[in-house]
Amino acid sequence: MDYYAHPTAVIDEGSRIGKNTRIWHFSHVMPGAIIGEDCNIGQNVFIANGVIIGNGVKIQNNVSLYDGVIVEDDVFLGPSMVFTNVINPRSFIERKTEYLPTRICKGATIGANATIICGNTIGSYSFIGAGAVVTHNVDDFALVKGTPARQTGWVSRNGNKLDFNQENVAVCPESGQVYRLGNGKIYQTEEKI
Repeated sequence: MDYYAHPTAVIDEGSRIGKNTRIWHFSHVMPGAIIGEDCNIGQNVFIANGVIIGNGVKIQNNVSLYDGVIVEDDVFLGPSMVFTNVINPRSFIERKTEYLPTRICKGATIGANATIICGNTIGSYSFIGAGAVVTHNVDDFALVKGTPARQTGWVSRNGNKLDFNQENVAVCPESGQVYRLGNGKIYQTEEKI
């Protein structure tokens, strides 16, 4: 094995797990799941058939990823955050054919105890605040929080809040990377200050 799984983890035959990935206590990976390289899967994580996880993903404790969830590279999923897969579940009606896909794009962060309603896309490098309930798509670099989640600003690739000047330009205080705002979207430039 090119990956590590704690002895209490259940790794079903048929799952694919990338090199240097670590899977911790009491986690369960189903047969059709695909996990990339250099991931860290925390304690008590469930990864269903059909889930695709990219490289460098960190999934904290007590997260369940259901069929239809796609997680791109370098995503952070905070402790006890929740994915759904059906809009109107009922215990007495089987709706397995109604699963809606959910995509978490490269570099996004989802805070602890946040809920992502199925069928939405979480944009690259966006930041979902702890406890937020996301009911719609989230733009790249957007900062969203609350119940239901609303956009309250923008963040850099490094996750720092961006303050735009009158020319709609902002600089990440950590990296010096320059960002421009136009047509309600944020664009990372080649410039650094």
